Amino acid sequence: MRDIMLIVHFIGLAMFLGTGFAFMILEIANAKLEKSDLLKFSIRILPLSRIGHIGLFLLILSGGYLMTPYWQALGSILYLKIKLGLVILLAVVISIIAIYSKKAKTDNAEKYLAKIEPYSKAAFVLGFAIIILAVLTFH
Repeated sequence: MRDIMLIVHFIGLAMFLGTGFAFMILEIANAKLEKSDLLKFSIRILPLSRIGHIGLFLLILSGGYLMTPYWQALGSILYLKIKLGLVILLAVVISIIAIYSKKAKTDNAEKYLAKIEPYSKAAFVLGFAIIILAVLTFH
């Protein structure tokens, strides 16, 4: 079962980070569009974030299982405690992005898309920090 969960974990990782890279590349590639076209484009690609949400869900689900042998030793593994704290913070950031995304589709899109941008960057950095801490913890 551990191998299956490890596979699910890596699939979730690919989905989560892949979505972040996709958003980054799409926004860079379309930065020269007229403001109104860029706004429409940005709203059209928001559903792509669902892939990232599913990836994060798979990461948390499989990560909880993969942590089974480490829960008792959690207090003595500093990098693991930091990593778990960052995962919780990442879930909060992703939730904020989801709320703003929903509002952007129905209300002042420009306002909410502008609010999403710093959170997206933070989520991307948090994702990489979590990976680095996982490597340092489990190598």
